[in-house]
Amino acid sequence: MGIEEKHHRHRRRIITLVSAVIFIILLLSILGATVFRARNPVITVNGAVLRNLDVGFDALHLNVNLNVSIAADISVFNPNKVGLKYTDSSAFLEYRGQVVGQAPIPAGRISAGQVMPLYLTLTVMADRLISNSQEVISDVVSGTLPLTTRTKISGKVNVIVFKIRVVSYAVCDMSISIASKTILNNVCKYDTRIF
Repeated sequence: MGIEEKHHRHRRRIITLVSAVIFIILLLSILGATVFRARNPVITVNGAVLRNLDVGFDALHLNVNLNVSIAADISVFNPNKVGLKYTDSSAFLEYRGQVVGQAPIPAGRISAGQVMPLYLTLTVMADRLISNSQEVISDVVSGTLPLTTRTKISGKVNVIVFKIRVVSYAVCDMSISIASKTILNNVCKYDTRIF
């Protein structure tokens, strides 16, 4: 075997290797952009139930003592072809834009295509309503208390060799009837983002 023939064989091997590497890169790129494309988790608020509502009025100090607990049934769906690892998160209860309660969502993992149920109890921390005492009194007198729940799940999806951050939000506005101790309406909006 001559030197020229060895050189020609070596050159063919390099071309074959480079072609194989290019093919693998193209294949991974196509799979990453289609089948394994990162998708955000989907949060759905299946329902919310008023667990506790106690209202007391302190006429001497013109204060309202308010205890509210809401049980929320939430599900998180992972539409990805791979598992999703999410970080410690929280659900918040707000009164007129101010956070008045919080429920932790511990970090975890959701398998591909899996729906994970979350059952959270959000309780109003009475001391956080003091700064809005006039508005609270006004709402209690009117018979309806407006509250908002905010839930956020953020995590990472490993697509081929890339870690892609995904985030999903659910915001629900509700009105609580003080007389009937029920939730009158619960309107939710959802949003997702990929980073």
